[in-house]
Amino acid sequence: MKFLANENFPLPSVRLLRDRGIDVVSVQEDSPGVEDAEVLERAVREGCFILTFDRDYGELIYRLRMPSPVGVLYFRYQSNTPDEPAEHLLYMIMEESISFERMFTVLDRNIVRQRPLP
Repeated sequence: MKFLANENFPLPSVRLLRDRGIDVVSVQEDSPGVEDAEVLERAVREGCFILTFDRDYGELIYRLRMPSPVGVLYFRYQSNTPDEPAEHLLYMIMEESISFERMFTVLDRNIVRQRPLP
């Protein structure tokens, strides 16, 4: 799996994921200030899952009908530490019953909701 971390995804989490062998690119590192639509286009072009705390991707994909990436993981909570999103993702990756591919996944602390991408 290859991930594209939106600008609001904490860099300490990006680094932790990389340390665990996860392929993740950070918008914050290589293209800060870029619009969400451009992040979405890049994810589609590069075959990445989007990691974000921004619900706007749902609007771009479902309402504006922009092309869908491999998947979107929307973290819908205020993280307690900069590492928490990475720890949460690593735990979810280990769950064999969950697939993120072709899904818009909403991750609350204790609930996971998924909707198929168009």
